[in-house]
Amino acid sequence: MAMAAGVMVYALPAVAQTQRFDLTSEIARPGWQSVRPDAVYDPASGYGFEPRGNGDTLFSVAVPEGDYRVTVWPADDRPMTVWAESRRLMVRDAAGPARFTINVRRPELATLPDNAPGGERVRLKPREQGSRSWDDRLTLGLDGPVARIEIEPVQATRLVLLGDSTVADQPGGDYASWGQMLPRFVDGTTSVANHAESGETLKSFITELRLDKALSQLRPGDIVLVQFGHNDSKVQWPQTYADAATTFRSYLRVYIDEIRRRDARPVLVTSPHRRTFDPDGHIVNSHGGYPDAVRAVAEEQGVPLIDLTLASARLYEALGTDRAHLAFADSGRDRTHHNAYGAYMLAWAVADGLRGLDDPVAQVITDGPPLDPDHPPGPEHFTLRPMLSVASEKPAGS
Repeated sequence: MAMAAGVMVYALPAVAQTQRFDLTSEIARPGWQSVRPDAVYDPASGYGFEPRGNGDTLFSVAVPEGDYRVTVWPADDRPMTVWAESRRLMVRDAAGPARFTINVRRPELATLPDNAPGGERVRLKPREQGSRSWDDRLTLGLDGPVARIEIEPVQATRLVLLGDSTVADQPGGDYASWGQMLPRFVDGTTSVANHAESGETLKSFITELRLDKALSQLRPGDIVLVQFGHNDSKVQWPQTYADAATTFRSYLRVYIDEIRRRDARPVLVTSPHRRTFDPDGHIVNSHGGYPDAVRAVAEEQGVPLIDLTLASARLYEALGTDRAHLAFADSGRDRTHHNAYGAYMLAWAVADGLRGLDDPVAQVITDGPPLDPDHPPGPEHFTLRPMLSVASEKPAGS
């Protein structure tokens, strides 16, 4: 890794290729790379473990930007949970080999012709510097002993996520989002490319070149989920505020047109509620006219809609005023951002919404019972410990 003109430059394989690692034998079998248990990640070799002090096992491999089909063989018979990159849940309690597809990206954009307006890379926030969502490697978080790992480059259909902190890969603490839980509900042939970030709005996503980055990677047939509104409504943020009745809707139409121009398919998602109860135990809308604006544009443009505003209200009201905090981060003190349980329930609701679409995307959602938000599984019995914790700070904005 080196610095060039103030920009971090990484040494990566020139061409993506299949890599196979044997973590149990010091004698490499043909076509496999033997990895010692004490092999710390080394940029020169491009693979190895990242030391952790909390029992997590992290294994990283240098790869170019793209999609990768990963197969993990456990070393024993225990069910296996695998996380990736910045705590994306890939599989939960898998029996036997686990197979899934991971999206890896870098902040750089394609080189522009002379005098062309634009930029060379996404304008990352300070909290994103060093993030596994943007680095030069594919990282796996493993909750048990692993025998072998195969990483194969593929050209997969992508579910691309654009949004704010309730969608973004949350890197630490007890914070989580539905976006980082969604890969668990997607079959092994499809990748989830989560471009969402805390504090984002429809405007800032454009000015920071995040939309450009996402659009640059779209292929025909990809699905793009768009969820904004939490921060667009903040009048105290004058540079990114967008009125629900006018500019917010106009920006949504721009996103839809740009996605469709690349033969990808947009899906609009309304924002999940904050935990705001009235005295009778009903959720109070803290988003003003923004959910209705999303619904109206979806109907006007003929775009599928997932109403996470409605689903979240039903979920919180079912838990009740005395238990709804068990779905939220910072031990329930945060009323906007979720913990693993709350994020998992909302990802389940999003997966149900995708499964119900009259679209090929419905076929890539894994089989399973639908979530009944009026009678959700109780948080008291939910066990899922997020791995790859790299930070403890709260998300900036929503």
